Amino acid sequence: MRIIFMGTPDFAVASLKALIQSGEQVVAVVTVPDKPAGRGQKIHESAVKVYAKQHNIPVLQPFKLRDEAFLTELKSYQADLQIVVAFRMLPEMVWNMPKYGTINVHASLLPQYRGAAPINHAIMNGEKESGVTTFLLQHEIDTGNILLAKKVAILEMDTAGDLHDKLMHAGAQTLLQTIQALKAGTLQPKSQDNIVPTTSLKHAPKIFKDDCKINWNQSTDVVYNFIRGLSPYPTAFTTLKDKVLKIYQTEKEQTAIAVAPGTIETDQKSYLKFATQDGYISVSELQLEGKKKMNVVDFLKGYRF
Repeated sequence: MRIIFMGTPDFAVASLKALIQSGEQVVAVVTVPDKPAGRGQKIHESAVKVYAKQHNIPVLQPFKLRDEAFLTELKSYQADLQIVVAFRMLPEMVWNMPKYGTINVHASLLPQYRGAAPINHAIMNGEKESGVTTFLLQHEIDTGNILLAKKVAILEMDTAGDLHDKLMHAGAQTLLQTIQALKAGTLQPKSQDNIVPTTSLKHAPKIFKDDCKINWNQSTDVVYNFIRGLSPYPTAFTTLKDKVLKIYQTEKEQTAIAVAPGTIETDQKSYLKFATQDGYISVSELQLEGKKKMNVVDFLKGYRF
């Protein structure tokens, strides 16, 4: 099969790498345009572009997916199949171009957690299980017919970063299995409308900065899941003397308390914890505005309350 791969971040690179190493014919890659980023605003290339260049795969970087020049170039590769992993919403003229359509690798067990941030929301909601799904693109986002799915366990201490890495590798494996089944003619696409969820459908909308502020007036479990679901990115935060305090790693203490939620307790040496509705969140890794990320012991050496 002649395959065109579409993706942007490291999560997508694992799937592209699996395709290359398995001998699949990736004829081109589509990714986002280069853009300035970081200190000095140096030009930044997507992780997918960097990997594609290392393997001499042609790279397309359209600003607009409906651009005639891009569509003409895309069509010239005569792809049998397109694969999308962590990219953009495609217009029908793009996803419907190849003979076998376009397969998307999504980081949840569809129809649960449709949307841009399924990994974060699964952990924030305290799920014990997630997974990856391959499906065929159609008009409505994340609603196409399911091809294959693979479950992945979420451990009590897993952060969004931990689950990201698990699903990244599971997605690559599931994608290869999907392509092999497609070649063998054994795939039986399943409509998401025919899947009866065990609970109500949960969604995974994009997360913005204002969504990341911690509400200490909630239970310890809810706050704990909220923090790990946003770690390491986009990162849960609170304020400390009018400065933003990002929190990355915590432990929870469920115990009777006699202080108001949000109250800080510390010995100025080894621990820093915040009161919740029914206990404490003890912080182990954090970053104060204008400072680097550090463990709580190092932080307390240089900060006085």
